[in-house]
Amino acid sequence: MISESRTFSFVVVSNRLPVDRVEGKDGGSWQRSPGGLVTALEPLMSVNDGAWVGWPGIADREFEPFENEGAWLVPVSLSEQDVADYYEGFSNDTLWPLYHDVIAQPSYHREWWESYVEVNRRFAEAAASVAEDLGTVWVQDYQLQLVPAMLRELRPDLTIGFFNHIPFPAYGIYSQLPWRRQIVQGLLGADVIGFQRNADAGNFARAVRRLFGYSAKGSVVEVPATDTDGRPIVRTVIARHFPISIDASAYERLAADPAVQERAREIRRELGNPKTVMLGVDRLDYTKGIGHRIKAFGELLEEGRLTAEDAILIQVASPSRERVETYRALRDEIELAVGRINGDYGSIGHAAISYLHHSYPRPEMVALFLAADVMLVTALRDGMNLVAKEYVASRVDDDGVLILSEFAGAADELKSALLINPHDIDGMKDAILIAMAMPKRERTARMRALRRRVLEHDVERWSSSFLSVLARTRPAGAPALETLDEAHAE
Repeated sequence: MISESRTFSFVVVSNRLPVDRVEGKDGGSWQRSPGGLVTALEPLMSVNDGAWVGWPGIADREFEPFENEGAWLVPVSLSEQDVADYYEGFSNDTLWPLYHDVIAQPSYHREWWESYVEVNRRFAEAAASVAEDLGTVWVQDYQLQLVPAMLRELRPDLTIGFFNHIPFPAYGIYSQLPWRRQIVQGLLGADVIGFQRNADAGNFARAVRRLFGYSAKGSVVEVPATDTDGRPIVRTVIARHFPISIDASAYERLAADPAVQERAREIRRELGNPKTVMLGVDRLDYTKGIGHRIKAFGELLEEGRLTAEDAILIQVASPSRERVETYRALRDEIELAVGRINGDYGSIGHAAISYLHHSYPRPEMVALFLAADVMLVTALRDGMNLVAKEYVASRVDDDGVLILSEFAGAADELKSALLINPHDIDGMKDAILIAMAMPKRERTARMRALRRRVLEHDVERWSSSFLSVLARTRPAGAPALETLDEAHAE
């Protein structure tokens, strides 16, 4: 039995714990979450005997710290009001639209900001309580941007990393935020700040220069501070890009499974064996450009350049933030567009668009990837977009065409995709037709290049590269962290 007073050399802090609560007749149990962040970080918990601080996903419930699959989990409680103000409000109705280039209008409410500050402090205090002397804490994502500075104030002995999983906007957009200085100051509490794209790191450096006048050259930001005796010093903060990735080998293994391959063939048969199957897989979010791709597909049908018998679009739109009004309105808009196209161009037993508003387990998703001739990733703004990498990793047959928005972080790496501007509907339509007509030889050459990139730059390489840079900022005597690369070498 692990004592609750135990401290840890490595602590991860994120909005959610890596488990979901499942209630049953005999009480509740904890089940591992399916998210990409969990896949990326849970192995690090095992090799470093770490702790994870986060919300358990249920409002107005207190849970004691507990052990799960070798990791020590530290729940942070949130009330219904916290969820409404800190999470649905400031995180997802202020920061999310602002950081995604104001695709939707952000809302600025002082009570949401006050809740964000209070909840961030709660997370920082929880992390401070379980981190051992000279330990390392890795804070994740935009919901917790104040935690690094709060943690540094509470525990100046710690080495602190922060990774921003979503874009960081250009200063002209970011400057709208009434609390712009406080957010940047919060992030500068970290020793290393990671971003998905080099452009995001550049945007952050410009915000630092504009708001504080600090030196920010290349990836190095110089932050005025004081030492333990109150004397002025300069802290060096590293702010650079570390593009996140996926567990590519896990997708490869699934794609090579005969049962998954048979399911892919079955999907095509269920669709009536059309010449071309197109696929979109997204959270139902206004940043993903779902409406743009449906519009492009509908216009191709209207112009007679495609027929519903020859080409079908499968759109998987998993539910997202359904208590936020913007998201409810988006669902209505998408479903209306799908209904119109199917009404105009579908036939009995044969829809032009197969629209699926729910999530699927990973084996079914890999079967869909294998069944799809063309993958459409048309994000209007995206930090990375891991679906693009999942599709590529799954194509063990070296076939299929990826159409990828240049506004997704993945476009920096997946240069052999057909890159598009999703706002250019005519350009997207042309790309769809090019993808459908692409010769097998070209499809294979492009996919092999894409697969090399995804397989070499997987999620282990992401975490190891970040932690290696963070390790160089640790003070003398701090306990060493083991990266996954090092663990596998042993």
